[in-house]
Amino acid sequence: MFSAPGFFMELIRKYFPSLSEKQSQQFARLLELYPEWNSRINVISRKDIEHLEERHILHSLGIAKVIQFKPGSWIMDAGTGGGIPGIPLAIMFPESEFVLVDSIGKKIHVADSIINELGLGNAKALNCRYENLKQPYDFILGRSVTNVADFSSALKKLVIKGGENSLENGFLYLKGGDFEEELKLIRAEWKIYPLSEFFTEEYFETKKLLHLYQ
Repeated sequence: MFSAPGFFMELIRKYFPSLSEKQSQQFARLLELYPEWNSRINVISRKDIEHLEERHILHSLGIAKVIQFKPGSWIMDAGTGGGIPGIPLAIMFPESEFVLVDSIGKKIHVADSIINELGLGNAKALNCRYENLKQPYDFILGRSVTNVADFSSALKKLVIKGGENSLENGFLYLKGGDFEEELKLIRAEWKIYPLSEFFTEEYFETKKLLHLYQ
C-alpha cells in the first residue's frame, strides 16, 4: 500500500521547511503520479515504489542539501529514467533550467507526462543518448547510471568551466556504497558528501553525493 501524500509532505517538510505552497502541492501530486504511471510503465521497481518518497524523491533532494542552484543555471539529468532526480529538483529550483535525457522512449514518455501534469515550465524531457548532445551545461546529474569514470568521460565536454554557483560547475552523482576505486581512473577534482549528514533515515547511511569537477 502506498504512503499517503500527507505523510510525504511531513517527511519532506522536516528537511525543507521553506517550501512554497505551490511546491508543496507539486510534491504531493508527484507522489500520486508516479504510482499511477508505474502501474502502466515500470520506471521504478515494484517493491521500491512503496518507498517512493524516501528512496527516490528525498534521495534526489539530497543534491539540494549540498547546493542551491542559482537562477538561470542549466542542469542536465543524464539517464533520467522516469524523471529522477530531475523532476524533484525542477520543483525545488523553479528558476533553473532542467533537461532530462534518456534513450528509452517509454521512460521519457513518463517523465514528459509528469512534467506537463505538474506544469513545470523549467523542465523538458529528451529521448536521445546523452553522449550525442552538444548543448553545454553548468551541472550534469547522474543517479547510479553507470560507472562514474565512464559517465564523466562521455559528458565532460558538455560541462561549462567555472560557473557562478557555490560549487564549481561539474558533475553531481548520487550513488550508494564505495566508489573510490572508480575515482582513481578520473583526472579531476572531487568531493564526496555522505547523505547521512543531512537525513537521519536508515536508508541514507550508505548513500553519497559525488561532486566531480575540473
